[in-house]
Amino acid sequence: MRIRHFIILLFLPHLAAQAQVDFNRFFYDKTMRVDYHHVGTRGEERVTLDKVYQEGPWPGSMVNLVDTLNLGEFLVRVYDVKSGLLLYSRGYSTVFNEWQTTAEAGRGVWKTFHESVRFPFPKRTVQVTLNRRNEFLVFEEVFSATIDPADPAVVNAESQYPSFEVVELMDNGDIHRKVDILILGDGYTANEIDEFKKDAKHFNDVMFETSPFKERANDFNVRALCVVSPESGIDKPDINVWKNTPLGTMYNTFGSPRYILTEYNRDLRDIAAAAPYDFLCILINDDRYGGGGIYQLYTTTYANETHDGQEWQRDYVYVHEFGHSFGGLGDEYYSSSTGYEEFYPEGVEPWEPNITRLLDLPHVKWQEQLTQNVELPTEWGKAEYDSLRAELGTLDRLADDYYEKRAPMFKRMQEIAGNKALLGVVGAFEGAGYISEGMYRPCLDCRMFSLSLVDFCPVCRAAIERQIDFYTE
Repeated sequence: MRIRHFIILLFLPHLAAQAQVDFNRFFYDKTMRVDYHHVGTRGEERVTLDKVYQEGPWPGSMVNLVDTLNLGEFLVRVYDVKSGLLLYSRGYSTVFNEWQTTAEAGRGVWKTFHESVRFPFPKRTVQVTLNRRNEFLVFEEVFSATIDPADPAVVNAESQYPSFEVVELMDNGDIHRKVDILILGDGYTANEIDEFKKDAKHFNDVMFETSPFKERANDFNVRALCVVSPESGIDKPDINVWKNTPLGTMYNTFGSPRYILTEYNRDLRDIAAAAPYDFLCILINDDRYGGGGIYQLYTTTYANETHDGQEWQRDYVYVHEFGHSFGGLGDEYYSSSTGYEEFYPEGVEPWEPNITRLLDLPHVKWQEQLTQNVELPTEWGKAEYDSLRAELGTLDRLADDYYEKRAPMFKRMQEIAGNKALLGVVGAFEGAGYISEGMYRPCLDCRMFSLSLVDFCPVCRAAIERQIDFYTE
C-alpha cells in the first residue's frame, strides 16, 4: 500500500511545475465548452465527441490554469499542439462514474451520459484529453481529440429557451479573480419566480454565514438565473410523479429517494451560459428532503420545508452539498443507504481530502493537522451510535410521524457526536464514506458528517480554503 502513496506524491510536484501559463499568449478571454457522450457499464467505458461551443467570457483564473489540487475522478488536460505545452487542466467527477458503482451497472447494463468540460478558448489548435484514475489513483488517458478553434464546427452556444433574468446577489469584482457561483432554479413556474429570488437570496445568505465562506465572502461573485419552468416541482419516479422542467432534475437517482440529479446536461449548460460561472447550484422547488453534489459539476438542494422547526435542514443540505461540488469533500457519514456498491474499493485510498482508509499508518493524509499525541484510530463511542443508527434506519423517512419518532434517537446521536472532550480533536474517527468499518474521518463531527448546522472540521475547512485560493490568485 505504501507504493500507492509514493506514486501519488511523485505525481503532485509534476502538476505544480506546470502551474504557470501565459494566458494572453495562448487564450482569448472566452470559454470553450466541449460536449461528449460517456458510454459504459461496470468496468468499461467509451467516450465520443459531441459538439464544441464558444461561450461568453472565461470566468476562471488567468493565472492558475493547471490544476494543483489533485481532486476528482477525472482530469481534463488541454495541450498546445504546436509546442506540446500543457496549457490547462482541471479535476472533476461525473454522474457516470457514480452510476458505474450501482447494481444496475453491475448487472452489465450499458448507459449513455452527456457531459461537458470547459476551459479558456484557445488561440490555436489544442489536444484535449480526458483522463481517469487507475487503482493507484494516477490519471490515465481514456479519450483524446484535436480541436481547431477556427473550425466552422465550433459554434456559439444557443439555448432553446428564452433569455432568463439574471439577478446579482454578490458582486465583488473581476470574474477572473473571484469564485463565480450561479444559482439556478428548477420547477419554478413564471408565477413562482419571485419565490425563487427569495430562495436564492436565503440560501446565499446561509452560505456566507458559514465558515470559511463567511470570512472569504469578498472572494465570491454570486448570480441567480431565473429559469422559468412549464410546471411546478420536479420528477419523483418512485411515486410516479413526472414534471416538465427545463433542467430535468429528479429525485430517486440511483434508487435513492432523496438523491437529486439531472441527466439533462446539454440543457443545463445551454441555459447556464447566460452568465459567467465556475460553480452551479440548483434550487429545487419541492418540499421533499433531498439534494446532491458532485465535484466540479453542480449541487442540488430542495428549497421548501413544510415540517415546523425543520427549516434548518434545507440550509444544512445547501452548504453540505456545496462542500462536495466545490471542495471535493467526501461524505463522512456512513449511516444512510445509497445506491452504490463498492463506491470506495477496499485497498484503495480515496482521493477526497477528508476521508481515509488509513493504509499507511502512522502517516495520515491530514498529518499536519493531527492533534498532538492523538490515538489512531480515535475512539468516539461508535458502538452506541451505531445501535441508535440501526434503530433510526427502521423508520420510514417519508411517513408523517417520522420526525416525532426520530426525535429521541436523533437527540442522543447528536450528544455522542457533540462529546465536548473530543470537539476540536483531529484524529481518525472510524465510519465515513458510507462505510462503517475501515474508513475514517478527521473529526468527531463536521458539516460533512452529521445532519446538523455544525461547522466544517479543520481538514474540510482547509480544503475549501485551498480551492478559494486557487480560483482567486
